[in-house]
Amino acid sequence: MFTDEMPHRCEAIMVEVGDNFGAVLVEFNGEHDHAHLLVHHPPKVALSVLFNSLKDVSARLLRKEFGPHVRQYLWGGHLWSPSYFAASCGGAPLSIIKEYIETQKRPD
Repeated sequence: MFTDEMPHRCEAIMVEVGDNFGAVLVEFNGEHDHAHLLVHHPPKVALSVLFNSLKDVSARLLRKEFGPHVRQYLWGGHLWSPSYFAASCGGAPLSIIKEYIETQKRPD
């Protein structure tokens, strides 16, 4: 679904949303149909609330800005799946996690 331009715009949107929660988007990358995020967030912020907002705002703005292209990839009217996977990386060096995310292939 992602064109060359879309991951960059999606990342910018998610940085802004994260800022509103006091969260920092440390790394962002994705493949043609999903995204990987490394997020440092305050413990007082529930992950479900943060990720719902990241998905809601990015979906709304990407649909608005890339409408005709995005519409052909919607699932029942939705851009993102309602699920997400989150894992703590407190024991792993952040450089290893960042490297993993950086090596994900962005669409050509």
